Amino acid sequence: MTLVRNILAAAVAFTLVAGVQAQVGKGVADLNSISEAELATVPGITPAIAKALVAKRPFASITDANAFLLSQGLTQDQVNAVYAKAFVHLNLNTATRDEILLVPGAGTRMTREFPEYRPWKTWAQFDREIGKYVGREATDRLKQYVFIPLDVNTAADADLMTIPGMTASRLAQIKQGRPWTKASFEQKIGAPEAARLWRYFVVQ
Repeated sequence: MTLVRNILAAAVAFTLVAGVQAQVGKGVADLNSISEAELATVPGITPAIAKALVAKRPFASITDANAFLLSQGLTQDQVNAVYAKAFVHLNLNTATRDEILLVPGAGTRMTREFPEYRPWKTWAQFDREIGKYVGREATDRLKQYVFIPLDVNTAADADLMTIPGMTASRLAQIKQGRPWTKASFEQKIGAPEAARLWRYFVVQ
C-alpha cells in the first residue's frame, strides 16, 4: 500500500508540475513587444530602424519581420544577429519551412522535425522528441524561439503569463471575457494588440 501511495503521489506531483509549464519559450525578446529603447540597443538596430519597426508592428510572422529588416538596409547576416536578441516566436503547430530556417541554429533538420511531431501539446513532448536529436542544451536554445498555442478559453494563468507583454490586468480581461471568438477578441481588446496576442491562441 505504501508503494502504491508513493506512486500515486508522484503521479499527482508530475501532473501539477506539467500543468503549469510555460507555453511560450523564454530567452529572446519578442520583436512585437520589446520597447523602442531596448530595440535600439540590439546590434545592428539604429534608433531610426527601431522607431520604424515599432511603427510597423505587429508582425504576423518572423518572415514578415525579416522582410522589413532587410528593407531597412540590413544584410541577412546583420538580421540574423538581431535574432540572437529578439524574434517573433513561431507557432510550433503551423510554422512554415521559411520561418523555421530563420531560427538561429535550427537548420534544415528542424524543418523536418518540427512538423513531424505535430500537434505539439507540451514542452515535455518537445524536450523528448527534439532532445533525442540534438541534446538538452540545443533543445533549450531552440525552445526560446517557439510557442505551443494556448486555448484562449481554458488556458491556466501561469501559461497565459508566458505570453510576451502579458500583464495582470490583461490576464484578468482575458479571463473575464471568456468564452472568446476571434471576432469578440478583436472587438474587446482592440487593434493592434488583439492581432499581436491572437497569434498565440486557438479556440477548441
